[in-house]
Amino acid sequence: MAKAAAKKTAPVASPSVERRPALAGRSTSATGVKVEVLPPAERISLRAPEASAAALSKALGVTLPKKPKTSASKAGRTALWLGPDEWLVIDDAGKDPLADCATVAALHSAVGISHRNIAISVAGPAAEAAINSGCPQDLSLEAFPVGAASRTILGKAEIVLLRTAADAFRVECWRSFSDYVFTFLSEGARDAAG
Repeated sequence: MAKAAAKKTAPVASPSVERRPALAGRSTSATGVKVEVLPPAERISLRAPEASAAALSKALGVTLPKKPKTSASKAGRTALWLGPDEWLVIDDAGKDPLADCATVAALHSAVGISHRNIAISVAGPAAEAAINSGCPQDLSLEAFPVGAASRTILGKAEIVLLRTAADAFRVECWRSFSDYVFTFLSEGARDAAG
């Protein structure tokens, strides 16, 4: 027995784990429209009363919009109005909006949702038609101008839609619906091109 106890076993190597973003690198193109997954970004779901908006705006470096269907952007950070006391804050510059909100004493709730959401770009002259294949919202420039933002639906999935240019949109969706949303938009792009 002593002989068996003296035998040493080789250490077991730990498996390497790498987090890959949902749909990383996927894109599709059709005549007049391109659908592609955007790089990961930092995001927070922010809730706060109007009295806290100024302090939060200062900490975030972007003025929180106060009107329905609006957004504000500055230095790679965008705040989208989702309700009277609710915003989606997206940071594409690699900074942490959750840490910025932690410095604010004013009443608010900030929850990190960076790994819950993914973003899909829909761009080109047929972008409106591709999205409208499953979204009932009027996306004409008059009704949904550049900078307009809205929580809406695409097919059977909830999305947050931001118009980033006259012919470009950012579609935010939950990671669990990302394959469905990407496929729906890809088919909408092919239909819009036909």
